Formats: sequence, structure tokens, C-alpha cells
Amino acid sequence: MANDIFRRVEKKYLLTRDDYESLMDRIWFFITEDTYFKSNISNIYYDSCDNELIINSIDKPIFKEKVRVRSYAIPKKDKDIVFLEVKRKFKGVVGKRRVKLTLKEFYDFIEKRKYKDSQIFRELHYIFDFYKLQPMMFVGYDRLSYKGKDDENLRITFDSNLRSREDDLRLELGDHGEKYFDEDMYIMEIKTLGAMPWWLVEALSELKIYPISFSKIGNIYCKKLEVENVK
Repeated sequence: MANDIFRRVEKKYLLTRDDYESLMDRIWFFITEDTYFKSNISNIYYDSCDNELIINSIDKPIFKEKVRVRSYAIPKKDKDIVFLEVKRKFKGVVGKRRVKLTLKEFYDFIEKRKYKDSQIFRELHYIFDFYKLQPMMFVGYDRLSYKGKDDENLRITFDSNLRSREDDLRLELGDHGEKYFDEDMYIMEIKTLGAMPWWLVEALSELKIYPISFSKIGNIYCKKLEVENVK
């Protein structure tokens, strides 16, 4: 097991394929592929039986949090690695605390509350028991990851093929799901420890690409409610 703690500013943007290609034409000289450039990310989000965490998140409060288990490939064996994490946002600053563990260790925690003692695990233990968390939804997407050539703290990711499902809520059961978008769209996230570099600000301004509020799990949940209300 290993623990990670992240704290940074994150901004999201919704891009068409043309937007993506035009932006890359302008910024390719300043960025390079990250260590894990291409990945297929799978998440199982956990929530209470009445979806308290996601409903609170949709209301855009000053503070919100979400809990998920994530993998960067479909785990098929007990020793394959997953990440259990709690992501919190307070006044625009994102903090993520996570533990790296095997699939078996994850289920030992979920089913038996068995884990090696650490501050993050104690927090997760409390959150799972306080909200009585249970698997709510699978969310998957395909990611391209870049970092700044001169600033490795700058991260730019492009997520496409956003998909979800409400059954088969185990990572080892695959990354299939219903697509969220009807056309090719990219969810771009820019992650920094401070201000964005001038070349990136200039490129976004030229292309009239502006930040938006877009939570993958939140938007999928709202779309699901809209469909149900139509029926």
C-alpha cells in the first residue's frame, strides 16, 4: 500500500474535436507527454443510499467531497493495483487523498474494514461508516495526459468517450457503459499549483475556450434524472 496527497487548482473546459486540434496546434511546443500518456480510466463512485454526496455536489456548495475507487486498466487478479480516494473541493481548491492498494486489499477494506493503519485509511473508514457508502455508479473515459516542458506541476488532460453504467459495479467486470455525449467531445482539465503560464492563457483566449463547471458524475446523474422524468 502507498498513500498520495494532492492539492492544486483545477479548471475544466468542454472542447469539440476542432477545438482540441486547434488548441494542440498552438501549445504542442510547450508540453510533452506525461509518463502515463494514454490510459483507460475506470471509476466506481460510492455514495449513501439517498445519493447524499452527489446531490450535495450538484448544489455547488463551498465544500464538497466524493469517494471513488479507480483503476487505470481493468484489474483481473487480486494483486492488480487500484486507488481508493476521497476528493474534496473547498473554495475552488481541490485536495485529493488516496491509497494505492491491490484489488484484494480493497475488498478486504470494503467488506471487512481490514487495512494497514494510516491517517488516510482512518478518514476513509470514517466516511464509509458515517455515510454508509455503497457502490453507486461506474464512470469511465479514455485519457490523454500532458505536462509542461518547463513546469512539471502543470498537467493538462483530455478525457473522451465518457461512459457510465449502474450495474456490474465492480472494476474487474470491465469498462463498458452508455455514452454521455452524442458526438466527439473532450473534457479538458488544467491542473496547476498556481497561475497558468502566459502561452496557455493566450491560446485559450484566442480560441475563445472558457472554463466551465463540469462534474462527470454530477452531469451523468442529472442526465439520468432528466431521462427518468421524461418517461
